[in-house]
Amino acid sequence: MPSPINEAAVLHSERREAVLRVTPPAALDTIFAPIRDASPDRSFVVAQLGQSLDGRIATPTGASRWINGSGALDHLHRLRAHVDAVVVGIGTIAADDPLLTVRRVEGRHPVRVVIDPNRRLPAHARCLSSGDARCIVVRTSPGATPDGAEALVLDRHGDDIAPGDIVSALFQLGLKKILVEGGASTVSKFIDAGAVDRLHVLVAPVILGSGINGLSLKPISELTEAYRPVTHVHILDEGDVLFDCDLRRTWKG
Repeated sequence: MPSPINEAAVLHSERREAVLRVTPPAALDTIFAPIRDASPDRSFVVAQLGQSLDGRIATPTGASRWINGSGALDHLHRLRAHVDAVVVGIGTIAADDPLLTVRRVEGRHPVRVVIDPNRRLPAHARCLSSGDARCIVVRTSPGATPDGAEALVLDRHGDDIAPGDIVSALFQLGLKKILVEGGASTVSKFIDAGAVDRLHVLVAPVILGSGINGLSLKPISELTEAYRPVTHVHILDEGDVLFDCDLRRTWKG
């Protein structure tokens, strides 16, 4: 019979093996089934957020490349390839200037949608320079738009445009499967508004110790008010961990 020390060593070894087991690509493909099989009668919204182990999306200076590894980036591009439109806030354009196209995997480019209520989108933004897909700028007033973009004018509610209004307007344009890619403030607002069906959180094995926080939702008083989504966990290449959260289903703690 093994000694307590040896038994503990065996348990530690088994736990380590489980932690290091990478989900094979074939199994990862099932993650996209809810998007592929979504009803055409309503919008389906998936949001994604990449962060460190301590919940940071950037350093105090705003540097965020590259917190997540190549496996997480591949996953993000697969998400883009499965949706009709990818939505970002103007802050993401200012910080990262992303193309928002599909390049790391096969698939079609989604329509790029930039939430820009105060008309801050620069004419040199890279999402405008590629003719591979449409670029829609969501604004609160009509007027000239940069070359390569088309305007979608919606009402302002307080300081923002309501996420539900954005989702509904995109649905009317035939854009039914939507990825809310960033930044953290935009993702948080869509979750707070109840506009997200699925949340993908990609956690990198890195600790920043300081910096910009990830999700920031409305405060709660009791743990009974917390989100407890049914969640599946997958380990990607290079150690990133994907939490696939179904925000329409909860478990009881």
